[in-house]
Amino acid sequence: MTTIAERGRRLEPDQRRAQILSCAVRLFGERPYAEVSTTDIAAAAGVARGLINHYFGTKRDLYIEAVRVLVTIPPVAVEQLPAGDLTTRVDASVAWFLDVIARHSTAWLAAVDAGDPDVRRVLAEADEVAAASILTAVGLPDTGAHRAVMRAYCGLAKATAREWLERGALDRARAHALLAVALVALVREVLP
Repeated sequence: MTTIAERGRRLEPDQRRAQILSCAVRLFGERPYAEVSTTDIAAAAGVARGLINHYFGTKRDLYIEAVRVLVTIPPVAVEQLPAGDLTTRVDASVAWFLDVIARHSTAWLAAVDAGDPDVRRVLAEADEVAAASILTAVGLPDTGAHRAVMRAYCGLAKATAREWLERGALDRARAHALLAVALVALVREVLP
């Protein structure tokens, strides 16, 4: 949420762009795409609506960028994992993933279920980043076979999240256990 101090001061273009994007991610996370207007985003960011067009183009372009931010693992997520054994790092990774999707469940579910070709392209790119990030987190080299297994794990993670967030068939603890145990097993039993 934009603070009063941020509304009253001039930000650098990159900071202002990040502020608008942050507000868009939050609003698309709270409400479906059709229920969020650029006026809503501008008001939340404390900027003129024209600034959204200046930085992002159309509402759709901003949405695609918000989806990218929402579904792509940032490098800092891997960098901030605790030192320790495989189980500790996997547990922290799974907790991070579940925290992110819980905060933005509406937008995340809409994005992963989208039939839109641009969103699907963003999801495919995010899967590649996720596969590489997971391999780094578990200390394995990024080879073709390893990456393929991690992309398959990403499919399991999405399906598990749906069972938790959408269907209510799993609670968070079971979703966490499923993803953590599966990843440890993949690293120890499938990838060596």
